[in-house]
Amino acid sequence: MQNIKETLEYIHNVKWQGVKPGLDRTRELLAALGNPEKSLKFVHVAGTNGKGSTSAYIASILQQAGYTVGLYTSPYILRFNERMQVNGISITDDELIRMTNEIRPFADAMLESPTEFELTTALAMKHFLYKKCDIVVLEVGMGGELDSTNVIETPEVAVIATIGFDHVKELGPDITDIAMAKAGIIKGGDVVIYGGLPEVEDVFETVCNEKGAMLRRTDFSRISQEHVSLDGVEFELKPYGKISIPLVGAYQPRNAVLAITAIERLIDKGYGISHADIINGLNAVRWPGRFEILGRNPVFILDGAHNPEAMEVTAESLHRHFGDKKIDFIIGVMADKDVASMIKIIAPLARAFYAVRPDYPRAMDAKTLAEKLSEFNDSVTYFSDLRVGVKQAIDNAGKEGIVCAIGSLYFSGDIRSAYEKIRNSE
Repeated sequence: MQNIKETLEYIHNVKWQGVKPGLDRTRELLAALGNPEKSLKFVHVAGTNGKGSTSAYIASILQQAGYTVGLYTSPYILRFNERMQVNGISITDDELIRMTNEIRPFADAMLESPTEFELTTALAMKHFLYKKCDIVVLEVGMGGELDSTNVIETPEVAVIATIGFDHVKELGPDITDIAMAKAGIIKGGDVVIYGGLPEVEDVFETVCNEKGAMLRRTDFSRISQEHVSLDGVEFELKPYGKISIPLVGAYQPRNAVLAITAIERLIDKGYGISHADIINGLNAVRWPGRFEILGRNPVFILDGAHNPEAMEVTAESLHRHFGDKKIDFIIGVMADKDVASMIKIIAPLARAFYAVRPDYPRAMDAKTLAEKLSEFNDSVTYFSDLRVGVKQAIDNAGKEGIVCAIGSLYFSGDIRSAYEKIRNSE
């Protein structure tokens, strides 16, 4: 492969549908590559919601402390390269081409081909070793136990963010089954959990006891004097004092404290991380597509909430920022989502809905989505052209209004691109 287009076509051409879940393919591929993951250290992060921003906080703090930090996340917002970052810098096109060319003969020789995520995970491991990362913050793709990231040995810290009903078909049917799948990343050592539902905490406690792991629950009582604005969130946190983060979701202080609790476990292990590193790392974090303010007049928010629990916290953020003011929602979802459970949460906040289709194979058709939305609001329009839908929502909201694009991280790049083109044409 000579260019990035050919490289990405090869990576994306690997299908996952109908493939039996498991770690054997990832292990086989990594073994052929010399097991790069065995020369790396990890913070492994699972969860239904919040695992991405929690990973970003941890990576930013570690980078602030002077470590060379790998960050592996999914999905990407603008470019595939974002999924593998070292100290905030994405893998370059040339690096991705070279790594893929090195891996391809081994992947093509496998009797059972690796999935796209398995191939990408192997690419990331090779890249992080090549970049001599001191530690890698590794975000789980889906679940935990059978996720390809779970080929690693015991991490420095295993972190489990909030648990909710997502990927129920693969992980469910009930919340304890989902929690058990997430608990699959627990191998021993230190485990930090967000906590919440007693039945979920019971699962983690049981697994930690079985594995001889040290369970740490995040203490949110350390938070006080929260103040949210469209410029960021400020709060007091014992024993660090004032914390400022540029992410504006009202839920972000809790994700930040989860990350800090993980960092404190690393400090216990001898990592050189100061209070100033924690404060400055949180202040420097960048994490697009999560209650992100793209612009004003009208206020335009891009949020990746894609399940009922995420919708709950997004609704909380909208209420904290805007009170009872009605909102124009641009909605795009995957076809396997429980749309009714998601929409009924934000329906009371809605002035109008604009249904679009994310440019992704699993996405729900805009007309089908509009039919489901019409059960909750009389003002529903669907658009075959996403940019036209964004323009209509902005125009209808007016300069004093609020537009929120929500429902999937998979359309975040397209929403951002459409918004910027519309604003640049004004």
